[in-house]
Amino acid sequence: MYGTGTLYRATVRLMAVLMAFMSICLVGSEAAQQRQKPLPVIRDAEIEGLLRLYTRPIFKAAGINPRAVKVYVLNDHHINAFVAGGQRIFVNTGLIMQASTPNEVIGVLAHETGHIAGGHLARMGVEIDSANYTQIIGMLLGLAAIAGGVAAGNGEVAQAGQGLMIGSTGLAQRNFLTYARGMESSADQAALTFLNETHQSAKGMITLFEKLASENIAALADVDPYVMSHPMPLDRIRNLEVEAQKSPYWDAKDPPALILRHQLVQAKLTGYIGGAQAVMQKYPASDQSMPARYARAIAMFRRGDIKNALPIIDSLTRDLPENPYFWELKAQALLENGRAAEAAVPVKKALDLLPSNGLIQILAAQAFIDTETPANAREAIKLLRQAQRSEGETAETYRLLARAYAQTGDVPRAELATAQAALLMGDMKLAMEKAKSAQAAFKTGTPEWTRASDVMSFAGR
Repeated sequence: MYGTGTLYRATVRLMAVLMAFMSICLVGSEAAQQRQKPLPVIRDAEIEGLLRLYTRPIFKAAGINPRAVKVYVLNDHHINAFVAGGQRIFVNTGLIMQASTPNEVIGVLAHETGHIAGGHLARMGVEIDSANYTQIIGMLLGLAAIAGGVAAGNGEVAQAGQGLMIGSTGLAQRNFLTYARGMESSADQAALTFLNETHQSAKGMITLFEKLASENIAALADVDPYVMSHPMPLDRIRNLEVEAQKSPYWDAKDPPALILRHQLVQAKLTGYIGGAQAVMQKYPASDQSMPARYARAIAMFRRGDIKNALPIIDSLTRDLPENPYFWELKAQALLENGRAAEAAVPVKKALDLLPSNGLIQILAAQAFIDTETPANAREAIKLLRQAQRSEGETAETYRLLARAYAQTGDVPRAELATAQAALLMGDMKLAMEKAKSAQAAFKTGTPEWTRASDVMSFAGR
């Protein structure tokens, strides 16, 4: 868990599973039946590619297989990142948007990698098990109240949370919080090691700490440091800075090409999430830089103004033709405006530059299917099968496969793909119906017959 003011959100999220479990035990079935709101995960080839570029050397320095860790992007404007569910790192769009340099994001990712390398989540489970559940409830509710107060800049609410914790305090709570603070300090030290081994500066990590500390210093002023899950921000910064400045890489700078990629991702997020108004505020008309044009083009096509968006996108592909994401954007803009045949051209260019990217393979398949020609449909089937190797089997890929098979006249496989899509979407009636229809067309014992049987088995439970 990373932030200072927003650091508590990470703790609250990490404790959500425990809270849900305790609510089942203590309040009954009504709490157990409440559904959690799904995390607002964003999928984007460019953003994910940049985060892989940031994390790969850090993971290797930590002795972690880069393929074993999944990094997810959440649509959340707060500066935060956290580890959950083992080797999974969640990064908020707010962190990417508000980081001045790639080094700031890399510092956060190094810290979160420290949690993974240290096995902190598993060890935290042991600490929770050793504590009294009734006391822990008071502690967690207090943490949540402090989190809300700090996030809102309200010192009174933060103090009220502190009072709630003190009212239910016990040795188990104190021990747990001491462990949590030690865990954060350990992740900080691990981050310094990873950054040093990869010849990168820790300056960005400290700069981000300083930003968050200055935003929330008033709300934290009267909070007892012993009821916090993280070290006090200013103490944490001082300790880190002393150690970080000893590194020969303290003054190391991000490569210009990496800075540009960081700025382009920020522009993309501004265009998609912020919209036209946010783009105008951040990138005035006089700004003709590549990130500014990128943001404008996205905002324009998102509001249906493809006539003005396309010339800007074309200027980007001329200036940086080796960037696959500019070609991807042009294909998406054309496809979403009903011009699939035209979209097939830039999406092929994007595929040439990134042939193994599952998200671009899916976009290309969709463009080819929308041309409604058997030859393109067959190519789409190949791409979707390739995409399933990296993206897994999803309802969307099966839905597209069903359309592609139908266009080639392969009705049984279209029925089977529809059944698999329905199963993944939870439509058991449709899954059963389509699987039965498909199975009747295949020989007993063939892979397709077996898959249809598996769908019927799951749908019938």
